[in-house]
Amino acid sequence: MTQAVATAVPVGVDPRTRTQIVAAVLLGLFLAALDQTVVGTALPRIVTDLRGNDIYTWAFTAYILTATISGPIYGKLSDLFGRRPILLFAVSVFLIGSLLSGLSQEMWQFVAFRGIQGLGAGALFPVALAVIGDMFDASERGKYQGLVGGIFGLSSVIGPAIGGVITDTVGWHWVFFVNLPLGAIVFAVIWRALPTFRPSGARPKIDYLGASVLAGALVPLLVGLTNKQTGNWSDPAVGGLIILGLAIAAIFVWVESRAAEPLIPLGLFRNRSFTISVIAMFVASMAFFAPIVFLPRWFQVVGGSSATQSGYQLLALLGGLIISAMGSGQIVARTGRYKLLALGAGVTLGVGLFLLSNLRADTPLPVLFVWMFITGLGVGPVFSVFTLVVQGAVAPRQIGTATSSLTLFQQLGGSVGLAIAGTVFGSRLAEELPVQLAASVPPQVAAGFAGSGTAAIGRLSGVGDIGQAILAATPPGARAQLEPFVPAIVEAIHRAFSIATASTFTFGIAAALVVVLVVAFLREAPARTAATADANLAA
Repeated sequence: MTQAVATAVPVGVDPRTRTQIVAAVLLGLFLAALDQTVVGTALPRIVTDLRGNDIYTWAFTAYILTATISGPIYGKLSDLFGRRPILLFAVSVFLIGSLLSGLSQEMWQFVAFRGIQGLGAGALFPVALAVIGDMFDASERGKYQGLVGGIFGLSSVIGPAIGGVITDTVGWHWVFFVNLPLGAIVFAVIWRALPTFRPSGARPKIDYLGASVLAGALVPLLVGLTNKQTGNWSDPAVGGLIILGLAIAAIFVWVESRAAEPLIPLGLFRNRSFTISVIAMFVASMAFFAPIVFLPRWFQVVGGSSATQSGYQLLALLGGLIISAMGSGQIVARTGRYKLLALGAGVTLGVGLFLLSNLRADTPLPVLFVWMFITGLGVGPVFSVFTLVVQGAVAPRQIGTATSSLTLFQQLGGSVGLAIAGTVFGSRLAEELPVQLAASVPPQVAAGFAGSGTAAIGRLSGVGDIGQAILAATPPGARAQLEPFVPAIVEAIHRAFSIATASTFTFGIAAALVVVLVVAFLREAPARTAATADANLAA
């Protein structure tokens, strides 16, 4: 199937109630997306208070893992049993996880409760998008999916800043407690306003085996990609787990091909629009997450910004993303066309990343902000257009399943992209640091740093006063001799760090070009209203 399938008549609710539902859905999406990033700046304090430095990465991994695994399951269940009960359950689980995370007394408790949070967030991503697909016909969805794109970008960019402000003022516990009143509003609106609708037909069959095998594939795959940030591809905890995950994923495909009611119907991938959208979203996510992760580090290490300040400095990226996400939604809603928009987004993203690949330690901030804004312009349409394409390309009864599949590949693309970008950054930093030091200080001084190893390089490229850190790590008898060279050493570290950061964007350029190439094969089917579809069917 290559043509878009007209949507069914949208759920019958009055315009005011629809507005309330959309606002609640967007707020729920914002909370779920925010909790992927807001913990970053709060984590140093959390780790200190809970004495859990040895497992701190699992604060992120547990949340992403449970959210990614549960997303496709929730999407399928919402198609079988309706959106309302699934969303109410998910919001409840998310709020329970938030409360328990804020009350954690030990690091293992915090990690476990973050997993519960992610279990609730897993439905808020795809099912909330499916609600919008249900509420509006194809000609109207663009306006609201554009808002969704803005929400994802907003949460990605301001999350670190919000986490820093809350941690510095009222304490890290409130990073999670603040979800409670806002989440309660989401729950109340969904409970009161969202219609109860369950597809008619035979008793639904739940694909328990498919769900189990999918979880078995995603756990080692995501853990392996997460471990790549501190390990090598050849490590069993990295490459071994990734290979295991891919092997189980192959089994999952076999299981789904024989399931009566598959969790992810393989027939969806025979739909050209669906397959192209999934590939494009996966690859675009690989390109997008490098600026989100590595630019704040550059602002803090090279620019000397605090964690909160580095979050604000990403506002240029956020501005471009929100403008283009909302604008692209309006364009699709008015014209029904999206292919040129998707192509332009890929090209703009590639141009923005190319400009960012020229980042150096002395790059003026106004210039950098322009580069970030252009990159944001390229990212925005990705989060709105491909969701529209997917929801318009499948039958109404498959909107939840198709949307959750798209979200799954978005999450996987980000994880793969971060693993590759982290490898590029680490290898380039290790390569450039000796070169930059040799150009700035006497050979004997440079040789001392070059032989310090990877751990020392990591300390040298940390936040804070690098010069003081170098002197503190130097034997007392040698400090007086080294001190005159400290400013030159710091400048060399900054140059090496900037070149390594820029290298992560070079990888993204190739990913953006793949997006353009894939979208070129997309067959555009203009969005049609439900009324038009009914007229066509009657004819």
